[in-house]
Amino acid sequence: MSISPKDVLNKNKNLNKRVSIEEINLDDVTIDDLKFNGKNYDKYINLYSLLENVSACQVSDAYNGISHRSGTVQKIKSVNNNRVFGKIFTAQTTSDDWGTSALAIDDADEGDILFFKVDSEDKAIWGELASTCAKNNGIKATVIYGSARDLDALLYMDFPVFASNHCPNAGSALGLGSLNEPIEIEGVEINPGDFFIGDENGIVVIPKKLFAKTMAATLAVKVKESKIIKDIGSGTTLSQIVGLRNK
Repeated sequence: MSISPKDVLNKNKNLNKRVSIEEINLDDVTIDDLKFNGKNYDKYINLYSLLENVSACQVSDAYNGISHRSGTVQKIKSVNNNRVFGKIFTAQTTSDDWGTSALAIDDADEGDILFFKVDSEDKAIWGELASTCAKNNGIKATVIYGSARDLDALLYMDFPVFASNHCPNAGSALGLGSLNEPIEIEGVEINPGDFFIGDENGIVVIPKKLFAKTMAATLAVKVKESKIIKDIGSGTTLSQIVGLRNK
């Protein structure tokens, strides 16, 4: 499905419109195009057409091809198997301070993904109430290098949560942490405004300065893998495709 001039000029633009992988155009796309600003319709639609059809694995492969880095934080996994992508809002605190979570919810912009670095996993800094509030504020997801709780509720909520651990106990509403400053986790530097994608496979963080290159490389990975799947469906084996056996 292609984008017509009528789509661009129409005041009531269809933000759910998507183009096929073969027609995606990422020319001049930036990380700011993750949000529709009234003028970037074409870029927004093409970018979402890609990101809604790729996995964290494919983005990691693409980023590795550019930087020789995976962009992953291995300990952090999905709590409720929801996938999400967006811009990062960082926070750093101690495990006995869930108050910083409340402050981060207030300060983050609509569409942001909260990314917490916590000093330990002894106490949870996130749970059902925080998820409910964050979702109501337009936050897209929460990522915690630390513990979450209330899994009995989080597992069934339409709000993505990623964490390195979970436990039943929590601390206090101290609010002593830092917000929207650079953090480093497992050797991965994470800055406010960096790109995040997470799904059942894990999470990937892409520096905002490499976002456009990584998206172009991700599109190439997606196209290549789509062709490989078609070849397998036609009877070619994977060992033949990668050159281990003659076709």
